[in-house]
Amino acid sequence: MAITDIAAYAHLSETDIEALGYELDAIRRDIEESLGENDAAYIRRTIRFQRLLDVAGRLLIGCSRSRAGWLLGTAALAYAKSVENMEISHNVLHGQWDWMNDPEIHSSTWEWDMVGLTSQWKYSHNYRHHVFSNVLGMDDDLGFGVMRVTRDQPWKPQYLLQPIQNLLLAATFEWGIALHDVDFERIRAGTAAERGTEARALIGKVSRQTVKDYVIFPALSRSRWRRTLTANAAANLVRNLWAYVVIFCGHFPDGAEKFTEDVLEHETRAEWYLRQMLGSANFKAGPLLAFSSGNLCYQIEHHVFPDLPSNRYAQIAVRVQALCDKYDLPYTSGSLVRQYLLTLRTIHKLALPDGFLVATSDDAPETASERKFRAGATSAARSGGPIVGLRSALRDRVRRPHRRGAVTQPRAGPGD
Repeated sequence: MAITDIAAYAHLSETDIEALGYELDAIRRDIEESLGENDAAYIRRTIRFQRLLDVAGRLLIGCSRSRAGWLLGTAALAYAKSVENMEISHNVLHGQWDWMNDPEIHSSTWEWDMVGLTSQWKYSHNYRHHVFSNVLGMDDDLGFGVMRVTRDQPWKPQYLLQPIQNLLLAATFEWGIALHDVDFERIRAGTAAERGTEARALIGKVSRQTVKDYVIFPALSRSRWRRTLTANAAANLVRNLWAYVVIFCGHFPDGAEKFTEDVLEHETRAEWYLRQMLGSANFKAGPLLAFSSGNLCYQIEHHVFPDLPSNRYAQIAVRVQALCDKYDLPYTSGSLVRQYLLTLRTIHKLALPDGFLVATSDDAPETASERKFRAGATSAARSGGPIVGLRSALRDRVRRPHRRGAVTQPRAGPGD
């Protein structure tokens, strides 16, 4: 089922893994030491662009009288909301721009433009998801609590409705995130006052957001309130759909592996790096698509360095991919369409009971483990000897095989 021994799955020794961690630490140091005014100018420029586009879209919606004007204004508003959600808010709340010491662009003060509450999101996402990425029972983002995305989740009859649930989640993604971010176990464990505070905070944010989008702006349009109301609803829908596609393509296509809690025992920083690399997936994107996705097309790099500025991910990706080649690790990537279709295949396939599934539970496209190699070695004697049998097992893998062997020690990083 899920991976229980990352070193065995990656075919790396402890020395190899520590060397990989050393090289990734060197990348972090290089980026942190080179951050400066150009990076600060990038995020400030992005915020100005987003706010101007938001205003322009609303003016087009409210002032134009043609259908074309409404469509153009709604498209501008939807894009502005998408940029605000992913390239700005998501990344600011990760602390990517805290090094600027700008109180207005800081993870401790920023509140994003959707119904979810940032304080709750930072706990469920920055902590639960990014620290325990794809660890069963620890990472609540695995299927977002409503869908089965790995065979490690026992099948239940309710999963037959999973394809429909997927569509509903896509359309209402901001609401799904808001509810998902509420840590009910932590709230139940707290005092009555703490439970009340958490509930009031979320209700307050939902109320403010709903009133802004569906009461204040339509009211400002007076007799044309319906035009503004439908534009706001459409822009939010488009933003929800786009955020859903980007997030799902980074976490659920083939090659984004899952892990048991065993991997957390005595996990080193280098092993944490390796788990992030194995548990994430990228999609190929040019500059415009990368910007539109909040640079989350580089999901592998984001999971390895979640608090480094997103405008550096393209630069980091070149070095991370080179390390994957050096250590013979998979670098899971593909076109946006391909990654999404693979994700849809998993969602629809795992809606069915296991009896309808063909691949083994340790070597399925959406769920793999180190036990696939043991199975290959066990059957080797029947298929022509250990080398032939192991090669046969490896050829059936989705990704290319890994080499077991010594890795040359990395060069010393800056200042070492």
